Amino acid sequence: MPPSPHRPLIRSWQFPAGKVEPGEAWEDAAVRETKEETGLDVSVAGVLGERVHPATGRLMSYAACEVVGGSARAAAPTEIAEVAWATLAELPGYIPYAIFEPVQRYLEALIGIPPPGQG
Repeated sequence: MPPSPHRPLIRSWQFPAGKVEPGEAWEDAAVRETKEETGLDVSVAGVLGERVHPATGRLMSYAACEVVGGSARAAAPTEIAEVAWATLAELPGYIPYAIFEPVQRYLEALIGIPPPGQG
């Protein structure tokens, strides 16, 4: 469906995301949505947290996933224009708003950034 002339198309970078289907566990939705959007097969490695999203009011669940197969691409062209790998330092250029704190901490720990005052 083309964008409405009354509602401008908003493009933004984000991590794979989507709605949980009836009867589906949110972890299974994370795996499915990642495959549908990026072409990557993943497994949930851990739960990072939940919150009510401040902009949408929706309950959001966050998971850390490991890539187990597939090839990164824009697999859902009506939803995804491009896939990019970015370093933690590059993320603010892609995602200018604050990343959910537990996700930020996970990324920092994953790539070995020392806590403030310890580097």
